[in-house]
Amino acid sequence: MTNTETASQNTTAVSGADIVARGWDAVASGDWDRLIADYTNDMVFVMPGQDDVLNGRQGFRDMLDNLGAGLPPGFEILSIRQIGETGEVVSVVTWKSDKVPGGSQLAVLFRFAGDKVQEERWFIDTEQWKAAF
Repeated sequence: MTNTETASQNTTAVSGADIVARGWDAVASGDWDRLIADYTNDMVFVMPGQDDVLNGRQGFRDMLDNLGAGLPPGFEILSIRQIGETGEVVSVVTWKSDKVPGGSQLAVLFRFAGDKVQEERWFIDTEQWKAAF
């Protein structure tokens, strides 16, 4: 076996879906530094009902410190399903909250630049989301 073949076998490519799953694990544990390590410095974040787009990894990190203020009371993720592997990955998230006890779904689009998230964009029924607060 050549050195190139050995190096190739020792290098395991991580798919976009794996990076997204790793990010959801970081969210569940509240490990924001581990989460943002997989984002580009010039990343873009768009959440439902927001008029402004958040630009940059540092701004995203600052927002995460106040995440509870941006989520409905009693917000809980029940399940997450991934669609896609590379380039673009969509998470279909089943969630519930105090005012939406029967649950609902939202989708989160992750666009990649190489092996880093360049854009995260949430899609949700905006009226339902507003009513959940």
